[in-house]
Amino acid sequence: MADVTRILSQIEDGDPIAAEQLLPLIYDELRKLAAAKLAKEKPGQTLQATALVHEAYLRLVGSEARHWDTRGHFYAAAAEAMRRILVEGARRKRSAKRGGGMDRIALFDVPADAGQQSLDLLALDEALEKLEADHPDKARVVKLRFFAGLTLEETAALLGASRATTQRNWAYARAWLFGRLKDR
Repeated sequence: MADVTRILSQIEDGDPIAAEQLLPLIYDELRKLAAAKLAKEKPGQTLQATALVHEAYLRLVGSEARHWDTRGHFYAAAAEAMRRILVEGARRKRSAKRGGGMDRIALFDVPADAGQQSLDLLALDEALEKLEADHPDKARVVKLRFFAGLTLEETAALLGASRATTQRNWAYARAWLFGRLKDR
């Protein structure tokens, strides 16, 4: 993990080779996070975990100079980048150009995933933006837990908060988001 922090510092200093060294160190972890996020998506998702990781990585280490204070800051930024990519994809699919709100018709009478609830990513993003406006610390916990797939302990460590505080923020944010999303 010290290598990741060192390489992030080199990237910040403009070392072009450092970006190439970073991906192999973090790829497996980012791919697991991406696969977990995509497993929760609605059926018909065409984006694959590999593509999500690569797109997020390009946004993070692309042409613009970025500054990451810690490894945790980088992973938080990666979680945010993945969230934005998924939200952008959901918005594109909802656009009139791509069929708008029309439902796909399955070839079989009963789809294999019948009975499973799917997440409305756009509604979640809208609610998360409102939560972030009022309670940014609680929104960060949601992003790390939900979008990055981190455990409570990992989230607390990355945020520099106690486990108890992180647990309270997580419980509050879940209840707050549930209240906003239950009517949808």
